[in-house]
Amino acid sequence: MTVNVRPRIAVVGIDSGSPTPATADIVRRAAVVVGGERHLRQYADDIQAGATRVALGGDLTQALDAIEAATGAVVVLASGDPGLFGIVRALADRFGRERLHVDPAVSSVALAFARAALPWDDAVVVSAHGRDLSRAVNLARAYPKVAILTAPGAGPAEIAVALAGTGRVFCVAERLGWPDERVIAGDAATVASMQWQEPNVVIVLDESRAVPTKGAVFPRLSPPQTWALDECEFEHRDGMVTKAEVRALALARLGPGPGDLVWDIGAGSGSVAVECARFGAAVIAVDRDPEAARLVAANATRHAVSVQVVQGGAAAAMADLPDPDAIFVGGTGAEFDAILDQAALRANRAVVLALASVQRVAPAQTALVDNGFDVDVVLLQTARLRPIGATSGFAAANPVFVVSGRRS
Repeated sequence: MTVNVRPRIAVVGIDSGSPTPATADIVRRAAVVVGGERHLRQYADDIQAGATRVALGGDLTQALDAIEAATGAVVVLASGDPGLFGIVRALADRFGRERLHVDPAVSSVALAFARAALPWDDAVVVSAHGRDLSRAVNLARAYPKVAILTAPGAGPAEIAVALAGTGRVFCVAERLGWPDERVIAGDAATVASMQWQEPNVVIVLDESRAVPTKGAVFPRLSPPQTWALDECEFEHRDGMVTKAEVRALALARLGPGPGDLVWDIGAGSGSVAVECARFGAAVIAVDRDPEAARLVAANATRHAVSVQVVQGGAAAAMADLPDPDAIFVGGTGAEFDAILDQAALRANRAVVLALASVQRVAPAQTALVDNGFDVDVVLLQTARLRPIGATSGFAAANPVFVVSGRRS
């Protein structure tokens, strides 16, 4: 015999409108009412005299403990869809999904895209609440359509400042559903100069790629099926392209992924930059040569990824860039020492150098070890089968020393 037990925890998504009769009825029957200060004020007249009121804050411990101790019905009031970066996860972890009944309202993200008249089945959604803003910014660098749930200190102005120079445009949806709702589109300078009210959602767009073909998977964060692409997949000159075998090892050591920022220093054709971007990382490619800068941009376009290109001397350019998770150094020249010093200091996770000269291996290893990296050095000597007249033989490529450092 199956016994149906009514869930003891009702999780109700609410919007900014007037209290609904259905939600008011649930609140009147609850022994414990949990919600933000605004939600508790909104339904204050419906909370019974003997009920326990619990205001949600950054630390959910008090609220979860009050729910645990409840002997009667519990209602949790949450904004929009409580399953989208909301309280459902914490409740399910603590009490189990079988105790929850979730009734969502329209999420702020869905409403923001509706106000912008944009489809969002191909969008990436990220929250900056209680998290490092750099992850959201890096996703916005890498993907053409990103919605960011903001937080105090990580709002539209801060996001716009971090993305200045990337060509992104912004749609800020402020206080959605309230009488003073405001939706403003603009470039980074415009958004950075304005004052914004909470709550708000920021949509960041690369307009050239903002409305692609119809999506089939949400969100589109799947890694590429192939990597270490053949050199012919990249426009380059005079063989100046990182060989596929070197790229394969470099990618394994760099570990690029969504939310990461990777620098490609001495980018040349940008083959490593493009491959990192294909894995969903945000990438900044630096090269002093104008033709190299053009090649990087052309190869990024060819592979439908976003790579920010900085033309100029690497040492000076690196000083002005945001701190990266990983750095690939493929070209150094006379700036080797300055590039190495900055790379060893600035990388949060990994540094990979592809060096042609054995004399530079020991200094690179020493600098990385001195800055807290675990280091390995590999000499790559490869040969590929090539036709020789009517038969075939192996043609050796120039050896490359790959110095890899990963923070302990």
